[in-house]
Amino acid sequence: MTEIIVGVFVLIVSVVIHEVAHAWTAYWFGDPTAKMQGRLSFNPRVHLDPFGSVLLPLLLVLTGSPVLLGYAKPVPVRSEYFARPLRDMMWVALAGPLSNLTVAALLSFLYKVLFAFMPQWVIGSALTQFVFGYGITINLVLAFFNLIPIPPLDGSRIVMPFLPLKGQLFLTKIEPYGFLIVIGFLYFGILDVVLRPLLHLGYRVLL
Repeated sequence: MTEIIVGVFVLIVSVVIHEVAHAWTAYWFGDPTAKMQGRLSFNPRVHLDPFGSVLLPLLLVLTGSPVLLGYAKPVPVRSEYFARPLRDMMWVALAGPLSNLTVAALLSFLYKVLFAFMPQWVIGSALTQFVFGYGITINLVLAFFNLIPIPPLDGSRIVMPFLPLKGQLFLTKIEPYGFLIVIGFLYFGILDVVLRPLLHLGYRVLL
């Protein structure tokens, strides 16, 4: 039960950091929408989604899923405020995955520091291992998953400036069906094939 509570807390913190990174980057490029809606805050209450942040993790726990995942409310972004909409939107989208990669790197660094200076009974405890292991894993998953170029995931916004007009129109047309496509990829194991090598690479680099 303790690990479940800690895992949900780490998950919430990670998705909030992801959304705040989007909000601050959009504000930096001139879009005040997120600020006006209070989304520049690290207060989880303004970011949590009833299903993605509460019910989905709970359902995964109750069904015995080995993976605890979730998401927060997407940050509202209005590209008409940007000087260069496609380029600036790319940086706004990239900020989310980069924030999670940064958190994973910081957790890895902190673990190595603690391993060097803390007693073995502290750094070797099951709860400590879980906090750092899950913290690094979930942030790598959030980063790599959101880099997939399927709208409305961040990856679609990142690749948009580099696509020809036909490619941009195609991504725009399939956006209403994006989550269905992602669920299909998940069901047929395609996401696992894509994400597993990236996670192993992330582990090798960080640990």
